[in-house]
Amino acid sequence: MKFDKHGILEMTKVNYDPIRPKAANPIKIQDVSLRDGHQSLFATRGRTEDMIPIAKLLDDIGFYSLEVWGGATFDVMHRYLNEDPWERIKTLKNYITKTPLSMLLRGQNVVGYRNYADDVVEAFVQRASDNGIDIFRVFDALNDFRNFQTVIKMIKKNNKHFQGTICYSLTEPRMGGKTYNLDYYLEKAKQLEELGADTICIKDMAGLIAPYDAYNLVKALKEQTDIPIHLHTHFTSGMADLTLLKAIEAGVDIIDTCMAPYAYRTSHPAVEPLVISFLGTNRDSGLDIKKLAEIDKEMEKTIPKYKHFLDDTKNAIIDTNVILHQTPGGMLSNLVNQLRQMDALDKLDEVFETLPKVRKQLGQVPLVTPTSQIVGIQTVNNVLFDKDGEEYTNITEQVKDLCFGLYGKTTLPIDKEVQKKALKGYPRGETPITKRPGDLLKPELPNIKKEFKGLAKNIDDEILCALYPVTGRRFLNWKYGHEDIPEDVKSKTLDDVKNEQELVRKALSGELTTKKNKPDNARAFDVYVDGEYFNVEVADPNARQTGFSFKKKEEISVENETGNLIAPIPGMIIEFKKKIGNEVKAGDTVLVLEAMKMFNNLGAPCDGVIKNIIRKAGDSVAKGDVICQIEPKE
Repeated sequence: MKFDKHGILEMTKVNYDPIRPKAANPIKIQDVSLRDGHQSLFATRGRTEDMIPIAKLLDDIGFYSLEVWGGATFDVMHRYLNEDPWERIKTLKNYITKTPLSMLLRGQNVVGYRNYADDVVEAFVQRASDNGIDIFRVFDALNDFRNFQTVIKMIKKNNKHFQGTICYSLTEPRMGGKTYNLDYYLEKAKQLEELGADTICIKDMAGLIAPYDAYNLVKALKEQTDIPIHLHTHFTSGMADLTLLKAIEAGVDIIDTCMAPYAYRTSHPAVEPLVISFLGTNRDSGLDIKKLAEIDKEMEKTIPKYKHFLDDTKNAIIDTNVILHQTPGGMLSNLVNQLRQMDALDKLDEVFETLPKVRKQLGQVPLVTPTSQIVGIQTVNNVLFDKDGEEYTNITEQVKDLCFGLYGKTTLPIDKEVQKKALKGYPRGETPITKRPGDLLKPELPNIKKEFKGLAKNIDDEILCALYPVTGRRFLNWKYGHEDIPEDVKSKTLDDVKNEQELVRKALSGELTTKKNKPDNARAFDVYVDGEYFNVEVADPNARQTGFSFKKKEEISVENETGNLIAPIPGMIIEFKKKIGNEVKAGDTVLVLEAMKMFNNLGAPCDGVIKNIIRKAGDSVAKGDVICQIEPKE
């Protein structure tokens, strides 16, 4: 590499030659548009039908790999899009024949939010391999690589690529301090090398890694190991372009980028400027900017179907506060959404103030799925429900599991008092474990096969139900025609989107003035149109009565009925622990409510007998909805 007298890298005339010479050490690029791109910007709502037109085009570019699966896609596809996650791999594999397909795998968490038994993990990796995944990017939220053990065995068995991943985290504005310093990352990389990693990835999910920290980390890693180094960083803080530039100068082998329409904000740097930036240098990617531009045009066609998922209330495309609160974009949007649904958005600043304390009490864990949700939701619970100086009055099941050691070893020890409170009455025992969590978990697939016999038609269906029993059952009922498919999970055409936009335009201009009495089944929704907030009530054909008295079926006042068990937060009912006719004591767990993928045990409000269960497992409830009734003891 040569520099002129101003310290600027010299560019040669080969930049403009009709035949472009191959660089001495070309930077390899993985495109993540079809997974992390739409997950970061559009709530993972990208549909397979909109990926097909660009799949072959992406395959012809010469990317190192294409990330197309894993992360939140498996959950969102079957829960919100009425798509079989397994079919996406097979479909894309038909169009992408030259470029390896990559997925994001959460180690023993697989693509869920807890550690699963080894038999589920083995079956999942086997079927992912069979269906077309070539590269497995494996991470653990605690950087506890004992949770890689079963995954690695299956990846190697199938002769696939094992990318060992280190979750990048900080406690300071820059890399350093007593916890997440250079030595920490070098030691983790050494462990991955010993485990047989084919490549090592630094996964910076919140966009926290500063340019010179990336330079120093990559340089140190390249001196320590010959294994190729892959850098994954998000644009959230605005540093990512500079970070990739310095990492490439330090010798990083592979980077992640997005196509421009799916780039920036909480997503990734765009590939196009980087291709031009390194054109004619010894790190020239060799990618054709004209072909990339053609793909951009094709991708832009479907953007109107997803644009409403962007947060248009913010003018800036970066969040400089991420450096201060260190909250990944996905975690931040979850917190905001949860508080908004609970009419507590005014508590957001208090949540940010409390979050570092909760994170430290829970072992200073990296903030990445699922630990980001575990810390985030527990922080919200502490802010909203703790009173009179008492902490952790409403502890999620996942926090209890974390304190028990069911996720693995935390970076620092968990606060003893918090741990003791979380494990009081914990069904597995009140003494934390130190062994690999998977060693404690009994095989799960035999029970799944029995429970879903007749509904699950093959092993892929069974794995889906093992990971997501409630929503998995619902999806299979849709898939096999046992239940009607709700309108809100069906695909929309561009014409549908245009018609909706026209209705919004007419509403804003006052052209829709027809008045009608509000129906009984109206439900309120928060709507943002061009940055302006509206609270809209919509007739819901699926709405149920919110409460009944014990003597006659008529709507009652929630506040006047002490026997009602009311949803304190919005969420989905996972299961009932009690049945009609069961006696309960105040505080006994009656049901489990999922909120932002975390489980909350809802206790009986009084001593009594379960008289009526109004909702069922799989139902979504709003804050204040009556779920069941308990006849109080006199």
